[in-house]
Amino acid sequence: MATVVGAVAAREQVCAALDAIDAAQAVLRATPTDLVGNTFRIDIADRLETQERVNRGLMYRIFGELAEPPDGCGSIAEARAAVWKRLRITPREITRRCRLAARIRPRRSLTGAAIPPELPALATAVEAGSIGEDHIRAICQAVDVLPTSVPPADVADTETALVSHASRVDSGVLTKIGQRIADHLNPDGLFSDRDRARRRSLTLGRQGPDGMSKLTGLLDPQTRAYFEAVAAAVRPGRHNPDAAAPAAGDSRSPAQRCHDALRLALSTAIASGKLGTHRGHPVTVVITTTLAELNQAAHAASDPSVPMPPPALTGGGSRLPMRDLIAMAAQSIHYLAVFDDHTKRPLYLGRQKRIATADQRLICYARDRGCTRPNCLEPGYHCEVHHSTPWAHGGRTNADELFFACGCDHTDATDGHQQTIPTNGRLGWTDGTTPPQVNHAHHPEELLRGDSDPPE
Repeated sequence: MATVVGAVAAREQVCAALDAIDAAQAVLRATPTDLVGNTFRIDIADRLETQERVNRGLMYRIFGELAEPPDGCGSIAEARAAVWKRLRITPREITRRCRLAARIRPRRSLTGAAIPPELPALATAVEAGSIGEDHIRAICQAVDVLPTSVPPADVADTETALVSHASRVDSGVLTKIGQRIADHLNPDGLFSDRDRARRRSLTLGRQGPDGMSKLTGLLDPQTRAYFEAVAAAVRPGRHNPDAAAPAAGDSRSPAQRCHDALRLALSTAIASGKLGTHRGHPVTVVITTTLAELNQAAHAASDPSVPMPPPALTGGGSRLPMRDLIAMAAQSIHYLAVFDDHTKRPLYLGRQKRIATADQRLICYARDRGCTRPNCLEPGYHCEVHHSTPWAHGGRTNADELFFACGCDHTDATDGHQQTIPTNGRLGWTDGTTPPQVNHAHHPEELLRGDSDPPE
């Protein structure tokens, strides 16, 4: 009983404090500051920045508790789904906050014993609101790049020193201080296989308006060795994507040849057929377009007066210019789902069985393009095939009853937290309290037209 009373009192106290903050902020917004002078404005900015940092510390505390809810408070997945819906922040940002909270919040072992924070000095500074988000990022990065050969005591001293400097310098200076400390602790630059494995990364940036994408990352020694061999093979005059260019007239820069080497390696790997399967069919490039656009592209390739149609779409959600599609199709076989121009219905229909066939997945690629839950941006490559009526409840594996859903949303629907209802060829989602809604995020043409969700 005491626990219940304590929980009620805590809720009332927290709500009262938040109401007071809301009221104070309303006063601040309503009070003009055009006559207070710059000196006082700087004082205001100082206090607002501190308050924002204190709020950030409180936010990490809440995210830490959400990431490890006590028994009876629901699952972690449910908590994250609720945060995504209410706060409208990306799943990646939710994961980042939960991971950082786990490093600066006390934890519990499997036996229930209390474990101090991984980064205690940083935890104290975040709670006090003495450092900002950019400082936190710089400190974590500086600590994480230290090799495992550095003694734990030196790692702790590094954290403490950086937190101390963070109260006096900006994050740019703090980053350089962290780099100098790392050079001092590891002057010979010795890193173990475990260190290298921990740091390996490759990040594909978003596709720009011109269709180009930025690639950044760190390659481990083995990957670099593979890449060097392929890059060496793409020497001037060899493997030039411009087939019309003479060997002696190869004008590509070294960086452009490296790019072409990566493309050669990836296309060769896919064409080899040795990459296994992905959700039911061989790993390959999945591209969707319409029959009319494909015919127009074929004519435009030979007649400059015919305009090229809009780009096709890949299973990863990226845009592929029609000229590139034709070039790829000429070199290798890819799954190409073609739709009739008038009805937008696929020409290939599925066959009934519990597990979706490769043909049925292609239909989902072309129709859904990605997860069908409203506002989910996961592309088709990352999705599972979902029965609109669960298989256990009599659902059928028919092409018009199968739709894409990412792993999290598929589980959410399977567990009964969401209901899915086919409507006018699309899949509507509802939690039972609102009308079913479809996902327009993968269909920008619908967003531009202001299409409403299909009626029930």
